[in-house]
Amino acid sequence: MRKAILIKFVQVLLAALVLNSVIFYVASSSMMLRTVRSDMLYTLQSIDCILDYSGKVSDQVREMKDAAGRNESRLTLIASDGTVLADTGAEESEMDNHLEREEVVMAMEEGEGYSTRYSSTVKRTMLYVAYRSPESGIILRLSVPFSGMREYLPMLLPAAWLSFAVAVLVSLSVTDRFVSSVTKPIQDLSNEMMKVRGDCIDLHFEPSPYPEINIIGSTTVKMSNNVKEYLGQIEKEKKIRQEFFSNASHELKTPITSIQGYAELLENDIVTDPAMQKDFIRRIKKEAVHMTSLINDILMISKLEAKEAEVPFTPVRMAVLLEDIRGSLEPVAANLGIFLHTDCPPIRIYANPQQIRELLMNLMSNAIKYNRPGGQVWVTVREEDGHMIINVRDNGVGIPEDSLDRIFERFYRVDKGRSKKQGGTGLGLSIVKHIVNFYHGTIQVHSKVDEGSEFMVSLPVRKADEEDEDDLNL
Repeated sequence: MRKAILIKFVQVLLAALVLNSVIFYVASSSMMLRTVRSDMLYTLQSIDCILDYSGKVSDQVREMKDAAGRNESRLTLIASDGTVLADTGAEESEMDNHLEREEVVMAMEEGEGYSTRYSSTVKRTMLYVAYRSPESGIILRLSVPFSGMREYLPMLLPAAWLSFAVAVLVSLSVTDRFVSSVTKPIQDLSNEMMKVRGDCIDLHFEPSPYPEINIIGSTTVKMSNNVKEYLGQIEKEKKIRQEFFSNASHELKTPITSIQGYAELLENDIVTDPAMQKDFIRRIKKEAVHMTSLINDILMISKLEAKEAEVPFTPVRMAVLLEDIRGSLEPVAANLGIFLHTDCPPIRIYANPQQIRELLMNLMSNAIKYNRPGGQVWVTVREEDGHMIINVRDNGVGIPEDSLDRIFERFYRVDKGRSKKQGGTGLGLSIVKHIVNFYHGTIQVHSKVDEGSEFMVSLPVRKADEEDEDDLNL
């Protein structure tokens, strides 16, 4: 990169110097031409003042031959019809009519005329300046050899080459420093990135005087931090999956072991009492139901995590759904001496009925299970700012503060002994959290030990369409 920048810079420098030289040459030639023409015109005006047009002008011009003929210059007097009246370089009778000469035509029309052309007489390029005398109307023309800047080039070339060499050397020095100031931050950036060899280290870059390089550095740092966070998230999810499979295996192993044990006792006729046999069969059925419930909960979480899976939405009457769930839970609540209170206006939403049922069922069943005899559970559903707000509150045993951050983890139990006694899979609140996330909602928990818990869910669920009112389902 360094070599490429140097080469490009030198190329640009050479092109700039060549272009500057051409512009200087053209501008200098033009300025020199204007200066010479002005001096020659002044000379003609002076000669016009000296000449006596009442006498013989040819004799007067011959007297000026020595002065006018210096440096191969010529003075010519031309009548208004183009006839040459006098010339310091030739006989008048031998000269052609000059009426169509460019400088003469301009002088006749404008009072002054100029032209530059090659003269076949003297074999050189000549500059012609013509001036029409205001007094006599005669055209005075002065011609001198003119080659522009070409005659000065031999004198200017050494100075030009010297200045060119100095400019190149100075430019190379400045360019080298400039290139170093550009490539060094990039090299530092590369060296810092080479330190990353599978380890999530913190990158650090010194600020550069160039904002673009600083942007690259800051972007690289951000990307490194994002990768670090991503890898950390992957590691966290890996641990969660490992814990999940470990817990799921344990939860499934327990009922399977019980079923296997009871089945072996029945198969080997060790238990002969009919009442005990029925009790064993009842226990096997209970464990099978527990396994089925656990598997269903795991499948529910898998479906919620697989967001690409299609979930059918239908209109749902929340009041009807809440009453149906209350009817299912009231026998359990009555058996534990728990009183249920529900309040829900006629809200219609467009959602998946099974997911909303699971959400309400898990929150309400937890509020009943983790309560005390004579306790109460309050469930309210309302609409607020386009969101459905579900509030489930109880005055039960509550949740310790150090467990509030973990209650939504799969298989996490606050009181493992009480949880085992109450039954369940340990996935209820995890399912609730997944459902809330599926609808891009929020869930908040407030709880104090021995005072109770309150769960507040907000779901931005859109309302059912008017055309679906006749098809409202649960």
